[in-house]
Amino acid sequence: MAIMMQRPLLAGVLFLFLCGAAYGRFISDQSRLVSDGAAAMPSFLRLGAEEEKCEQTYGFMPCTSTAMGNLFLILVYGYLMFTAATYLSGGSELLLEILGPGIVGGLFLPILGALPDAMLILVSGMSGSVETAQSQVSVGMGLLAGSTVMLLTVIWGSCILVGKCDLQDNLAKDNQDTRGFSLTGSGVSTDIWTTYAGIIMAISVIPFIIVQFPQMLHYDSGRNLAVLIGLIVSVSLLISYCLYQVFQPWVQKRRLDYIKHRHVMSGILKHLKKRALGKLSTEEGRPNVEVLSKLFKAIDENSDGYLSHTDLRALIIGIQFNEVSLDHSDAVEKVMREFDTSQDYRIDLPEFIVGVGKWLEEAKTGNDSTHGADSMKYIDDFHTQTKREHFLLGVQSEEGEEGGENSPWTTVKAVLLLLLGSAIAAAFADPLVDSVQNFSNATKIPTFFISFIALPLATNSSEAVSAIIFASRKKLRSASLTFSELYGAVTMNNVLCLSVFLALVYARGLVWDFSSEVLVILIVCIVMGVFASVRTTFPVWTSLVAFLLYPFSLALVYVLDFVFGWS
Repeated sequence: MAIMMQRPLLAGVLFLFLCGAAYGRFISDQSRLVSDGAAAMPSFLRLGAEEEKCEQTYGFMPCTSTAMGNLFLILVYGYLMFTAATYLSGGSELLLEILGPGIVGGLFLPILGALPDAMLILVSGMSGSVETAQSQVSVGMGLLAGSTVMLLTVIWGSCILVGKCDLQDNLAKDNQDTRGFSLTGSGVSTDIWTTYAGIIMAISVIPFIIVQFPQMLHYDSGRNLAVLIGLIVSVSLLISYCLYQVFQPWVQKRRLDYIKHRHVMSGILKHLKKRALGKLSTEEGRPNVEVLSKLFKAIDENSDGYLSHTDLRALIIGIQFNEVSLDHSDAVEKVMREFDTSQDYRIDLPEFIVGVGKWLEEAKTGNDSTHGADSMKYIDDFHTQTKREHFLLGVQSEEGEEGGENSPWTTVKAVLLLLLGSAIAAAFADPLVDSVQNFSNATKIPTFFISFIALPLATNSSEAVSAIIFASRKKLRSASLTFSELYGAVTMNNVLCLSVFLALVYARGLVWDFSSEVLVILIVCIVMGVFASVRTTFPVWTSLVAFLLYPFSLALVYVLDFVFGWS
């Protein structure tokens, strides 16, 4: 990937340097461009040019005072930031393949993914005087809001459409798409971890609310304190989120082990129910001693009055838990520990009756069944619910997992991609912000709207394309990963990028005056966060809600700022 993109990247950088060596200036009272004897430039290329000359970034980067010229520079610098994001993404994925999750997945990947956005936000408020920084910082806020809104609306909705499958029992069937664009009959299912990611994303908007309190209360003197508190909370949430990402694989393993044990428990109960000549429990809900005694004797193959490890292993293997990748020895040990209260490594009849009684009580209270003491029904319901929980953990299919390359060259390639991406982002973030500001001056379009629409296309394009391609595989596993990454990217915007933004505002003494922008972020994050927290299946109609939120966000900011005068 890096080799394929080196040529256009080098060509773009060389072109910029050549442009910088031959920049000119405008004379305000004439219609000609004076630049070493160059011919006159058409007037439409000088739309809005009022300054006599432009200021070069770093003293050598190309610049212009015309609308069309700055639009061209935005496209060039935007492509370079897109390249930086692509390199960072490629290097991060290689590093994850080499070192696996944990520290890499929890700390480095989220931060590297948000690095281009954070760099642009940083330079938007670092350069020039306080007045200049105050005028340019809206570029950073536009990027922050635009990235969040684009990921949760346009990209989120697109992933629903390309990843949709037929819905059956409120679950999407992998690789089965026969119903077209049915608003309720087609959709995407995700695992429970994606739900957690959506809830975390919704929680991550808390710093925005804290910073906005003084303006909501019309209390101007407390703005700096609110910014400082918001910064502290934002950094704390960033650290907490990274720690959660580090320990998430361990949490997932513990949760999976628990669900597998429930699967064994529900499978054994269903097996006992089928072999019983009567109900496993009485009308009063107590274990049916007579029926369970007969089942105990059937399982006790050597008729010694005890169930040994061998007896339990034969029982579990005979049930055939095909839906679960089950370690039979581990399952036998867990059942033995739960039933063997005397700790003599064997289960007698009283222990068997008490153990099955506990399982029946758990099955009765651990599902949404309304069938009372009818063991035939609530055991079936418990088994069905357990299978669904296991499915929603995203582990129903293990195929397609491949180990990553682990050669020295792969490590070198990953490091080079990360260094190159970081260098490009650092070098061209400031020129891009300057070009956006100059384009705003030339066209009289507020910088917020330019950065809201244009800059996220540069910094999030590679992430968006990757998400859509991955969602098109039409599997629960791929859909879960896609939406988890989208929620994770927004979370990093809300904690890492906001932390950078608030640090700038506090350190440089800037004014926090972004009420409409914050409201847009809150609305989109909360709406999509509620979606993620209350459901794991998203029919096609939910994509329409997401798509409509994008123009709604733009319109809301415009009305609040330019009609009601919020800013």
